[in-house]
Amino acid sequence: MLVDLPGYGYARTSRTAVEKWTVLTRAYLKGRASLARCFLLIDGRHGIKPIDLEIMDEFDEAAVIYQIILTKADKVKFSAKSDLLTKTKAIISKRPAAHPEVIAVSSLKGDGIAELRAQMCELALKTPYKQTEAEK
Repeated sequence: MLVDLPGYGYARTSRTAVEKWTVLTRAYLKGRASLARCFLLIDGRHGIKPIDLEIMDEFDEAAVIYQIILTKADKVKFSAKSDLLTKTKAIISKRPAAHPEVIAVSSLKGDGIAELRAQMCELALKTPYKQTEAEK
């Protein structure tokens, strides 16, 4: 099962709406032992920001495995991309629930998309679905 949750940072909507779905998203993620991995999308133009560190703290505390996906890789200069990946890997190396591999993607140019899809397929094939009591 794949679930796409709303973001927690910038959004073109009211602050109240963002706060409501942030609470809902965090409640959904906590206590979900069945989650194989969460993909945390971070804008590659900005790298990891304080708000990203907050959600990473929550993932670490809840033991929810997550992997950083740097988006908009086509907007990052080639010379800066290596530094961005190095800095990102250094930050997550100290985090207990972070998956060590970082993927930079571009929906515009297709960079990294095949790699991300392959990881998602691998997870889907390895992780059997377990029906919850509420679903029965």
